[in-house]
Amino acid sequence: MTPTRRRILKATALAPAAAAAATSKSSNLTATSPSSLYASLGVKPVINGVGVVTVLGGSIMPPEVVQAMEEASRYFIPLPELEKKVGARIAELLKAPAAMVTCGAASAISVGTAACFSQGDPVKLRRLPGREGIRYEVIQQKTHHSGYEHQMECVGAKIITVETRQELEAAINDRTGMLFFLNKAENHGQVKAEDFIKIGKARGIPTMNDCASDAVPMDRLFKYTAMGFDLVIFSGGKALRGPQASGILMGRKDLIEASYPAMSPFGGIGRGMKVGKEELCGLLAAVERYLKVDHAAEWKLLESRVSSIRSALKGVKGVQTERHIPEIANELPHVTIEWDEAAKSITAQQVAEKLQAGDPPIHIHKPGKGKLLISVWMMRGEEHVIVGKRLKEILG
Repeated sequence: MTPTRRRILKATALAPAAAAAATSKSSNLTATSPSSLYASLGVKPVINGVGVVTVLGGSIMPPEVVQAMEEASRYFIPLPELEKKVGARIAELLKAPAAMVTCGAASAISVGTAACFSQGDPVKLRRLPGREGIRYEVIQQKTHHSGYEHQMECVGAKIITVETRQELEAAINDRTGMLFFLNKAENHGQVKAEDFIKIGKARGIPTMNDCASDAVPMDRLFKYTAMGFDLVIFSGGKALRGPQASGILMGRKDLIEASYPAMSPFGGIGRGMKVGKEELCGLLAAVERYLKVDHAAEWKLLESRVSSIRSALKGVKGVQTERHIPEIANELPHVTIEWDEAAKSITAQQVAEKLQAGDPPIHIHKPGKGKLLISVWMMRGEEHVIVGKRLKEILG
């Protein structure tokens, strides 16, 4: 064996151990930890008081996920075979008829829509976003509009907006290809999930449910396919803490099979929605980890962070705080902070700007006048203490 080859083999053998050590160390980092990478780019890490949102990078991948991605990166594999094997394993774990990994929840909307339109017919798939001979209309409740309609329109969809059950049923015709449901809007629309499913099944129209941020509590991962939605979507880079550019599309086996050729590497309309071997293996590791996590212990930790921030603001004149749990999406303990903007001579916008201008910058929600909403979910170490201290300085 040549010295060069010996060095290569030795480095390869040590890589998993080195990766494990590196990821274990990285899991303890916070926004105040130095980063030579981000410093070299002039980008400053922030304290995330918003939650699992794309604009802040989703979530922080745990060591198991990073290690799986690192190992996957060191081999060539037949990508279509890996896609199918990973999808089958995720379907088994999440008790779904079938599943596949996409390059995000938005990608899953596009790929799933293409599957509903083509129904596995390669001629129809190649024709998209053309509409000739294709059932291209998607019916959606007005309160379920979210800005993700473009993900359906890019494959040729025409969005039909309805408000009542009667309007929904009357809108179904021989051009209807799919019914779209936004899960976090369940409590706002007139047609609830169960009736939505019943209508779709009675009329032979596939139903899609976008549950991107709704993997908390954990049983939500199993709930919606069990209810009868034909396609269900979850983000891979949010609650699951997988790669940011990953998502799960699961549901009816025939529709999942029709979704594969609509995505890379098959060259369909979703060719640009590439999922690499690293994301495939990383998301699988994330799902496996999430199903084993002590969620009760995590909840207890979040409650302690909420209490810490509220305690920091206790006694600040004119400021009220509450523990808050949002409906459906990101259903975990948060903190709400309210005050009279005129009385304190400072607006929610100004508070948010001061928080972002600090070191480290802090990002939070601004749901209304004189009101802040703070997620403690993605905070690490003592970041919640820093948040409480800064808020007290600004509002006190």
